[in-house]
Amino acid sequence: MRNVAWREQGAAQQALGESLVQGCAEAGASIGMLYLPGGPAEDVLHLALATGLSHEFAAPWSRVGLDDPIPIADAVREQRLVWLSGQEDTAARFPRLGLVLPYDFALAAVPVPAHPAERPPRAGPGIVLLWPGSHGPQLGQRERQALGALSRTLGRILRRATDDGRPVRPAARPVILRPLPPPTPGPVEAAAALAFIRRLPGGNCALDLNGKVTFITPEAADLLGASVSHLRGALPWEALPWMDTPTIEDHYRGAAISRLPRSFTAAHPSGRHLHFALYPDDTGISVRITPTTHAAPAPVHPPSAPSRATALYQLMHLAATLTETAHARDVVDKAADQLVPALGAEAMALLVVEEHRLRIVGFRGYTAELMARFDGAPLTTDTATTEVLRTGTPLFFASPEELLASYPEAVIQDGMSAWTFLPLIASNRPVGSLVLAYARPHPFAPGERAVLSSIAGLIAQALDRARLYDSTHQLAHSLQTGLLPHELPRVGHLDVAARYLPAAHGLDIGGDFYDLIRIDDTTVAAAIGDVQGHNVTAAALMGQVRTAVHATAGAPPAEVLARTNRLVTDLEPGLFTSCLYAHIDLARRTAHLASAGHPPPVLRRPDGTSAMLDLPPGLLLGIDPGAAYTAVEIPFTPATLLAFYTDGLVEVPGEDLEDSIRAVADRIGRARRDEPLDALADDLIRHSRRSAPRTDDIALLLLRAQPPPEPHGPPGA
Repeated sequence: MRNVAWREQGAAQQALGESLVQGCAEAGASIGMLYLPGGPAEDVLHLALATGLSHEFAAPWSRVGLDDPIPIADAVREQRLVWLSGQEDTAARFPRLGLVLPYDFALAAVPVPAHPAERPPRAGPGIVLLWPGSHGPQLGQRERQALGALSRTLGRILRRATDDGRPVRPAARPVILRPLPPPTPGPVEAAAALAFIRRLPGGNCALDLNGKVTFITPEAADLLGASVSHLRGALPWEALPWMDTPTIEDHYRGAAISRLPRSFTAAHPSGRHLHFALYPDDTGISVRITPTTHAAPAPVHPPSAPSRATALYQLMHLAATLTETAHARDVVDKAADQLVPALGAEAMALLVVEEHRLRIVGFRGYTAELMARFDGAPLTTDTATTEVLRTGTPLFFASPEELLASYPEAVIQDGMSAWTFLPLIASNRPVGSLVLAYARPHPFAPGERAVLSSIAGLIAQALDRARLYDSTHQLAHSLQTGLLPHELPRVGHLDVAARYLPAAHGLDIGGDFYDLIRIDDTTVAAAIGDVQGHNVTAAALMGQVRTAVHATAGAPPAEVLARTNRLVTDLEPGLFTSCLYAHIDLARRTAHLASAGHPPPVLRRPDGTSAMLDLPPGLLLGIDPGAAYTAVEIPFTPATLLAFYTDGLVEVPGEDLEDSIRAVADRIGRARRDEPLDALADDLIRHSRRSAPRTDDIALLLLRAQPPPEPHGPPGA
């Protein structure tokens, strides 16, 4: 464990570590983790401290995206407690976590109060505690209080460090802390305990939370078929090839995570069978080994490190993670989050082939300047990266000497000492290559080479799928945004701001649109609408509706909607459209508005009060060609603000729509009277994205009447 290294970083880090260990003890938790946010530009949580688990378990969870389906991400993003009562609850609500850790444990994740100056837009600190699988389905009152006290204590330490000018930042790797030690026995008691252990039938040994043997009796060593010196300090499944099976290491993992006893039977190469009983606690696992006549599966002799169970764990974790990726950037981030810490690599780069050149789509651990030197290299160059693409065969170099022996003209610029170059092959064709670099010489055993090749195959499929998605999504997005106004007209005495955000998920094109039309120097028309559906047809109809509104702008609002409705009905697209249209006369300081089934606008009056504007709803466009619409006149005096929006801004699953609109109105009402509209628009969009995951497009149009300019006296007055 690495308490000392963490303490050397400062008093705040030491206080955080001591508080986390003590807080876990007071809550009765077996595992504790503290996450800290990354930089202001990244929505990422970094595992800074952990206690009660091994570094191997912690590594795959050391970097969590704020939108990942992981309890700590939900807790921090939504600023709430996330409680998982057991294995079934975990599998149902967080499938990736349930797949990778299919063990029985209870979990709580809570946010930690953050310093206002340190908190990025959506991320702050958070903690995760795990309890043994024997925990009941509810979080007890004492545990809840201990969890809250720990959150507040850690928050105070972090805020004090920031105020002192020494904010705590996560290290490159999580620091694993020792749990509170048990009482140390005296010499007589220790001798009696050792004698007691040796009198027990069979053999006995102890593992630490990393799985290494810390104590073993000669009887246990004899049963396992190895010497005490060979086993002490080793991982059993690495020291004994016959124990290197996913089943055996999975039992260890299950005991270490759930803190529940487990037992299993394994076949020794000699033909006898051994029964293993595991008894875990917060300091390690006690193991009883006894001969048995119970039959077990035939022994298998796998290759050397990494163990097959470790490889299976990494592959399952990566496979589960990659199923959630949509974009190439996601593939890079998720692969880097998993591979770099789990495989002990120092750096990673993902490259793809574009127009007979290598293009770097992402990297981790390298500098941007170094990557820029390799970006765009032609495939005709003789390098390890291009060779794996030509041959489809991975290359492994355990040292700089091995690399230079194969490529004498290579110039090692990354300061690394070992590399693997893996082809990314999807649908029987190379789509790119994966480069992993190690800080020290690294022999690649046959088993590890097989694991790395499997990992490359998973990444290749995900990357190929993601690049196709990106290309199609970009085409769709270009089509949609091409139908929206590129620039809104400038009109005297009118402030304007507009925003458009495509849906947060999915490839479909939406039909949201907005427009501002200059009629003369003092008159404008404003429109916003939403075509039913998310496809090319919806986008095409959106363009036609916008054109129809543009063509009739200047007529009374009710007539504009009626004409547009007849056009949409004649087109018979099978889609309906909502639309809100306003005719604003800045000289007369009035606005006339009519709605075709669109969400009501928000009106902020000059006195600062804000509310939904009650308009006759009107039929959606495209239902009845004879539909009539009614306009409403309102004052549009200086400092009056109108907010037009589509339902993507306000619709929240499980929440009443009018309540959501009132929340937007309240937010507009709290804004400063002189706040720039661009800042207010950004704030409304941020609030909408933070309150719930969005599956619909958002269009927003803000209009505010300016006061006329102050009169100026003659020069010299």
